[in-house]
Parts: sequence; structure tokens; C-alpha cells
Amino acid sequence: MSIEFITSFAREALILTLLLSAPLLGFALIVGVLISIFQAITQIQEMTLTFVPKIIVTLLAAIVFGPWIIRLMLNFTSTLFLNLPLYMKM
Repeated sequence: MSIEFITSFAREALILTLLLSAPLLGFALIVGVLISIFQAITQIQEMTLTFVPKIIVTLLAAIVFGPWIIRLMLNFTSTLFLNLPLYMKM
């Protein structure tokens, strides 16, 4: 295996990881900012007020984006396993 192959494979894996985590983290970030604004306006400093909505929204985002995430992971994994003999020859 060459250095170019390893760096391109690592780059592809990192991009896939960012792509898979983006919807879940994005929705959690948006809800977190909205809750922080609500807390700043109302002066309510309850810790569970920040965690519970973020957990619920992240779970809902995982349910909604789950099939898409699984499809991307399966495509990456099947491509990896199908090309494994080619990788060993490099």
C-alpha cells in the first residue's frame, strides 16, 4: 500500500464520519442555542432544561436520518470489502 492510497482512504473515511454526524450534531446545536437564548431571557438556569430537549431532538434526528446514515455506511463498507483484494496488491 502506498502513502497516497492510505491518505486518500483516511480522507474518505473522515469525510464520511463528518457527513454522518452532521445532521445529529447540527440539530443538537440549533436546539442548544435556542435553549441558551431562552435561559438568558428568562434567567432560568436549570441543567435538565438543556439536556433533555437536546437528547430528544438528537433521537428524533437519528430516527429521521437513520436510513440515510445506514445506507452511506453500507455503501462505504461494501466498497471497502469488495476492493479489499485490490488493496492488498498495492
